[in-house]
Amino acid sequence: MAFDSLSEKLQHVFKGLRSKGRLSEADVKAALREVKMALLEADVNFKVVKQFTKAVQERATGEDVLNSLTPGQTVIKFVNEELVKMMGETAVELELLSGNEITIIMMCGLQGAGKTTTTAKIAGKLKQKGKKPLLAACDIYRPAAIEQLQINGDKQEVPVFSMGTGHSPVDIAKAAVEHAAKNGNNVVILDTAGRLHVDEEMMEELVKIKDNVRVHQTILVVDSMTGQDAVNVATTFNEKLKIDGIVLTKLDSDTRGGAALSIRAVTGCPIYYVGMGEKLSDLEQFYPDRMASRILGMGDVLSLIEKAEAEMDEEKAAKMAKKIKKAEFDFNDFLEQMQQMKKMGGLSSILSMLPGMGLPSDLEVDDDALKGTEAIIYSMTLEERTNPNIINPSRKRRIAAGAGVDISEVNRLVKQFEQSRKMMKQMSGMMSGKGRRKGGFGGFKFPFGGM
Repeated sequence: MAFDSLSEKLQHVFKGLRSKGRLSEADVKAALREVKMALLEADVNFKVVKQFTKAVQERATGEDVLNSLTPGQTVIKFVNEELVKMMGETAVELELLSGNEITIIMMCGLQGAGKTTTTAKIAGKLKQKGKKPLLAACDIYRPAAIEQLQINGDKQEVPVFSMGTGHSPVDIAKAAVEHAAKNGNNVVILDTAGRLHVDEEMMEELVKIKDNVRVHQTILVVDSMTGQDAVNVATTFNEKLKIDGIVLTKLDSDTRGGAALSIRAVTGCPIYYVGMGEKLSDLEQFYPDRMASRILGMGDVLSLIEKAEAEMDEEKAAKMAKKIKKAEFDFNDFLEQMQQMKKMGGLSSILSMLPGMGLPSDLEVDDDALKGTEAIIYSMTLEERTNPNIINPSRKRRIAAGAGVDISEVNRLVKQFEQSRKMMKQMSGMMSGKGRRKGGFGGFKFPFGGM
């Protein structure tokens, strides 16, 4: 997961700080040297690391801190605040024109960064917000680029404007804007061609588009896995085109996180979104404060709640809440909760957002292991799923044989289910008191199968 390696190292440093009752200036300097090394190993830009450690040290070596009752916690607080500042302090939204005015967004980036997929995901996000986006296929060079945009557009149920490969990208962009005006689209997103590396021809083409079409937002898509190279690419594009914002892709696979920590500080351009997977919901708005919390092992509960609320059906959640309150839920409900958890990115994604649940870099959470649980439930009859109390030893043997697992696995699941039912009944009672929001966090329930 994102930042795993960096997070693990920083938490080791902070554990040492917390263990000391009092801190000397030498203790702070030694801790910050370790922080500095951890950031450099995470491929964070050297100048950014230097500025960061200098800022923390200046704040952390004051008498008020060193004589504090909790100096370790105070230093960690400063690290958190400076991390937030490094990444831009506040979340930045895409600037869109109001009403029926057409906002033109030009997407750019190197080949392989995930630009076309991201383009469609942004269109899907804007559609959810009530906009009427149109995707324009301006990449006439890469084989199957137009087809890929069409497929991704269909997934988001967003129309795609294409003129094939026989026209220039400039002509396609202009025609797309005219098409949008005639068909009531108020956002046009231009998917432009990428290259394997930055070259003059590529930049010239993008400049021509901006000269002929009034582009309101120029968004650069970069692969976070490339670390310092991502920062260098962003710097070059910004110098040539004046970038309005950045999307970092593949952050879920980047255990270091150097690009995310460096790119705003070096370029001055805000990060709009980060890609955390393949689905639409996996394109997350970038919140510097939430990201800093993840890095420091404090979790990101707000993003988890938002993800849950986006994926869960409100009516189903309300019905589930009633069942849980009365301890009436069955294995059908158990199965549904597991499926909802998968929609949210799986168990590993959920755990990464929970405070204190940062996973060690050498520990892998196998979401496929939950398939065994699903197989057991699918091997039950409808009557057994609806009324788990009837599952006796002979039924367990038949279920185990049907699922291809040992009977001990069936026993474990049935026991876990019974415990979950008791626990959920207790929790629902705690959360239903006066002055509390029913259902906990805005209707969100942690899926109980596998937790």
